[in-house]
Amino acid sequence: MRVSNDENAVFVSGTLGGAPELSHSLYGEDFYSAELLVPRLSGTMDHVPLTIPGRNLAFMPDEGDRLSVWGQLRTYNRHTEQGTHLCVTVFAKGIEPLGEEDMPQNEVSLSGYLCKPAVFRTTPFLREIGDMLIACNRSFNKSDYLPCIAWGRNARTVSELPVGSRLYIQGRIQSRRYQKQLSDGTVQDRTAHEVSCSSIELL
Repeated sequence: MRVSNDENAVFVSGTLGGAPELSHSLYGEDFYSAELLVPRLSGTMDHVPLTIPGRNLAFMPDEGDRLSVWGQLRTYNRHTEQGTHLCVTVFAKGIEPLGEEDMPQNEVSLSGYLCKPAVFRTTPFLREIGDMLIACNRSFNKSDYLPCIAWGRNARTVSELPVGSRLYIQGRIQSRRYQKQLSDGTVQDRTAHEVSCSSIELL
């Protein structure tokens, strides 16, 4: 993988779902949000959220542009009337046009710590899944808390690991639609983003 051997590195390429929109400004710098559409081998489309610092925009892309984006996977808490929601985004450190002959890619590598017990479950189709939350440290004493999902033998392995175990993970970003029942009884459609792990190594 192009992004291996990094503490937190992402490389994704696909089609921009819409023109970047101004999200917020911090210390005099503008930050933009966008969504990259990345197809899986199955044909299902993953909707990957992007956060793009203005300083890293050498050009302003538009809806439908094919792009390669590399950076880090980060999280933040979004506060709404319904409560706090963990949001996952690719913090873009670089963007360039994707060549017409280049295939879309979706690659993630992480080195972090299991910050609560993994949850082992089995789907109605008997597929074994392990849900994890991995803490990845970054500069200025900050951490990102990244939802990760393991499968099969990896799911069984992580379900037995103690909190604090350090893991090296390779995989991809996936999006998943689900419905959340709110306190007033209404149901809201939401999208979750997580790292689907293809390999896990205990460090």
